Amino acid sequence: MQVKVGETIIELVKGDITELDVDCIVNAANTMLKMGGGVAGAIRRKGGEKIQEECDRIVAERGPIPVGGAVITSGGNLKAKYVIHAVGPVYGEGDEERKLRDAVINSLKLADQYKVTSIAFPAISTGVFGMPKKMCAETMLPAAISYVKGRTIIRKIIFCLYDDEAFNIFRETLKSIRI
Repeated sequence: MQVKVGETIIELVKGDITELDVDCIVNAANTMLKMGGGVAGAIRRKGGEKIQEECDRIVAERGPIPVGGAVITSGGNLKAKYVIHAVGPVYGEGDEERKLRDAVINSLKLADQYKVTSIAFPAISTGVFGMPKKMCAETMLPAAISYVKGRTIIRKIIFCLYDDEAFNIFRETLKSIRI
């Protein structure tokens, strides 16, 4: 499923984000940028240790990345040139929607800064961080739509959902949004 907002296509796909042919993929990161399981683990396995080494350097220089923040590394051995590491909230910590919205917007700002024209997001915070998938969809989709209504060079945003449940929730949410 896809919709067009201004000059940007927003598309939903089911699959493996590490296999997408886009300029940049987004990692659902933790504040220390340690790439263990879930999306981060898949990115590390396919992209190689170089990505983790770059993450370790960033944390050594800046300290922990705040929730809602985003940083960028190379894509290592991935098809994507870049990986943006967006730190989502842990469900139950409070103010989760704002923090997740900030993670999306900060990721898109970084993408524009690095002249990325295509980017793919996972369902940030829905794995080990425990955010309900519906809450995630109702936060991430409007944030992306709002962002591309402004000035951007991003022409394609993909939300890559790993399973049928997440895909269906994102599809129903996208259908319900007035563009």
